[in-house]
Amino acid sequence: MNDRLPQDTCPLSLPQRLFVGLQYLLPQHLLSRLMFWLTRTRMGPLTRLAIRTFVRVFGVDLSEAQVAEPAAYPTFNAFFTRALREGARPLDRPPDSLVSPVDGIVSQIGHIESGRIFQAKGQEFGCQELIGGDTGLASHFDGGAFATLYLAPRDYHRIHMPLDGRLRATIHVPGRLFSVNPTTAAAVPRLFARNERVVCVFDTALGPMALVLVGAIFVGSIETVWSGRLTPPRARTVIRMEASNDLPPLRRGAELGRFNMGSTVILLMPPGSTRWKPGLVAGAMIRCGNALALPQG
Repeated sequence: MNDRLPQDTCPLSLPQRLFVGLQYLLPQHLLSRLMFWLTRTRMGPLTRLAIRTFVRVFGVDLSEAQVAEPAAYPTFNAFFTRALREGARPLDRPPDSLVSPVDGIVSQIGHIESGRIFQAKGQEFGCQELIGGDTGLASHFDGGAFATLYLAPRDYHRIHMPLDGRLRATIHVPGRLFSVNPTTAAAVPRLFARNERVVCVFDTALGPMALVLVGAIFVGSIETVWSGRLTPPRARTVIRMEASNDLPPLRRGAELGRFNMGSTVILLMPPGSTRWKPGLVAGAMIRCGNALALPQG
């Protein structure tokens, strides 16, 4: 794997080049394990100060949370993965629309062409590579649709179902832990296919659906409601876990997992299944439950 800083993929200012270049040198997994420990440690006044500072700096709206008082959270991770109050994210109509699984920003949206997914200007990566090398699974999405959704630090960090689905498999793909912010995504080739990720594959009324939960530096772990914490531990090979037959289907809007610290979700749909909502373009802000697409038929 070529870990050199790209020279010609996009114009970057000197501070941006230093920011991206430093990430190639940092012990990404060690720093993320340290963050995992820090965010789960009860530090009393220090925890409360960290939460209040974070809320102020990033403009977090705690009025939407089940627990609106920063001092009520025992750890930083409890705050970061906070639940929202009932009704804070209603599901858009019609009831068969595919809704956003997260709060965030549309980083990229479009169609998978010749097995390739657009990342940024002049950059793309392979769908097969993204999902861990499974040729058969990747073939279901060739010619289909994708949406890359970036979660900023201020956002709600639980992940929900875009539509009704039954879990088929969970795939843990080891990798690097580059930042997934727009600057890094524009500069690091194949970023989302290089970072550690968890691929959740569902059977739905529209065909197979995959949600790729992409890890990043300082993302202490990724969790799902059916398996609990999946990352860390560290792994060197792709691990595929078939779903239990007695696992009930998850309904549209149901929680399926969470990021412990922020990252990106990539949604994959098969060809002929959906059409993106008009006007939904890169840079658009979305909220969990907002309609992203309608069935193609």
